[in-house]
Amino acid sequence: MKTMEKILKTLLLLLLVACVAPDARAQDPREIIRRMEENMRGDANYSEMSMEVVRPRYTREVTMRSWSLGEEYALIFVTAPARDAGTAFLKRGNEIWNYQPNIDRTVKMPPSMMSQSWMGSDFTNDDLVNASSPVDDYTHKLLGEEEIDGHTCYVIEMIPTPENPVVYEKVIQYVSKEHDLPVRTENYDERDNLVNTIHWQEFKMMGGRLTPSVMKIIPEDQSGRKTVITTHKIDFGVELSERFFSIENLTEVR
Repeated sequence: MKTMEKILKTLLLLLLVACVAPDARAQDPREIIRRMEENMRGDANYSEMSMEVVRPRYTREVTMRSWSLGEEYALIFVTAPARDAGTAFLKRGNEIWNYQPNIDRTVKMPPSMMSQSWMGSDFTNDDLVNASSPVDDYTHKLLGEEEIDGHTCYVIEMIPTPENPVVYEKVIQYVSKEHDLPVRTENYDERDNLVNTIHWQEFKMMGGRLTPSVMKIIPEDQSGRKTVITTHKIDFGVELSERFFSIENLTEVR
């Protein structure tokens, strides 16, 4: 009888652990961000995108192709308009390179340029090539949960570690609980003022997985300005190697 009682207690304990453990893992903010990044990137991907830069007096559109391998490697190739076609950006670890076809020159971008506008948009160079790692270059704190655009989201505060210079001094990331995907990103400066907000919208099945197809950034206190990047195609099954992300290939990729 005592043996049966011990068995029942053991089974009950195992059931409790099975029920509680997944939720406990889900509450780890660093793990939430890691899953979000994995869902957005995959091991490797190729995508085709367009970027619309909206200003009070004009609208400008840029089209591009992008390749990435993990967090360490990324290459962006601009296909239009004609005056910018052939411009390319390469990330290898912490190094960023830019090829400018009009002068046939490749330059290494210093850290000071990470906060500058990318192609005249509201995104920075750091935003587009993800020079900093949301997982490794920040500390993470779970602030709670909030309903955003119909999604129940984890609200995570991200503060950059001292040894990693980044563009923003604080990031508030809203991550869908259901899909582990970004819904909103708020970027703050050193005075804790909101600099801009990124909205991740129009979730679609692309490349065999659910992903936001629209990334819209709206700068704070700048009426009539926004930048919208729309992903038209993405392939998470592409095979890429580190050799693809070479400085030589930066001038040859098409």
